[in-house]
Amino acid sequence: MKKASQNVSRGRPDFLLLIMTLLMVGFGLVMVFSASSGVAVVSPRYGNDAFYFTKLQLVWGVFGIFVMFFMMNLRYQVYKKAYMLLFLPVLIMLLLVPFIGVEINGAKSWFGVGSRGIQPTEPAKLAIILYLGALITKKGEKFRDFKTGLLPVMVVVCVVCGLIMLQPDLGSCMILAACASIMILAGGSNLKHVFTAAAIAGLTVTVMVSISMAVNPKAWHYRVARFTSFMDPISNSQDGAFQLISSLQAMSHGGLTGAGFGESVQKLHYLTYPYNDFIFAVIAEELGFIGSALFLLFYLLFLWRGLIVALRCPDLYGTVVGVGIVSLFAIQAFINIGGVTATIPLTGVTLPFISYGGSSLLVCLMCMGVLLSISREYNRPEKVKE
Repeated sequence: MKKASQNVSRGRPDFLLLIMTLLMVGFGLVMVFSASSGVAVVSPRYGNDAFYFTKLQLVWGVFGIFVMFFMMNLRYQVYKKAYMLLFLPVLIMLLLVPFIGVEINGAKSWFGVGSRGIQPTEPAKLAIILYLGALITKKGEKFRDFKTGLLPVMVVVCVVCGLIMLQPDLGSCMILAACASIMILAGGSNLKHVFTAAAIAGLTVTVMVSISMAVNPKAWHYRVARFTSFMDPISNSQDGAFQLISSLQAMSHGGLTGAGFGESVQKLHYLTYPYNDFIFAVIAEELGFIGSALFLLFYLLFLWRGLIVALRCPDLYGTVVGVGIVSLFAIQAFINIGGVTATIPLTGVTLPFISYGGSSLLVCLMCMGVLLSISREYNRPEKVKE
């Protein structure tokens, strides 16, 4: 029966989730143009081309969609067997980037490739999701045992987080750790063990942050200023909070209905990288409270649909990996939007599918390829009867 059912043709992907993904990419391209055109058109560095960033994002988007369709058409069980093909190269890149990476804002998080760059922490997010999904499901009932189940998983997560902190990249480290925690819970870990592991992880992070601060104090001065400025941005306007003040001014200017598409003021040399970390501030200024609320509602529906796909998967591996992917998008979006709205400390991470960034967009679409592959499993035709 089992062998016969495996020969049944695969089902259709979840078309609603696919369409929502394409709409997100399209909206991101539109907002990247709006947020970047005013800066690019007056800068010789970008060839005085208003479409400079938009064209680059479009290239990455088209390539990413091609990769998404390719990955969508593979059985998701393939990723359970071949996760090392992604995990090992990512681990090597994370080991090398603190030493030979390009330094930006005091952190070595990028590999320079010509005039472009690759950020290893982006593929690391998908790599750790696939790795943990395979590790958790392989252990089965042993996963509920601390020494043979949860501890090896925690070691892998701590090693990857430690490498990321050496750059340092606090935002990505927080995202990865939170995503891994949710996957561990979805995998059926013993709750007492989870609390013990959380204490161990907290101690490990404290040690790694201390080491990173000693190795690279310049980068941490910049990050601490951004982290603490949200509590009183006015008093710290000259020490890390200027961007946050500009972001809040953008939202205030947007009001209820917005200043209009392309009419943002704060994107014109007030916000640094308005097309990246602060793109939600531009959305709020140009589309207003109503427009940004509709965007957030759409994003929540997108996450909800992704979660439904994950929970409908007939086996544990697909569910754990699907929950990990949805958690990745949700956590990163929360940190980005929470930071630019002064709800939480500002850490500087991209808004998935929306912010400018080739590495980020490509990995997001790769994640969707895996999730859509999972959706094809529960959409298969009726199984062969016993």
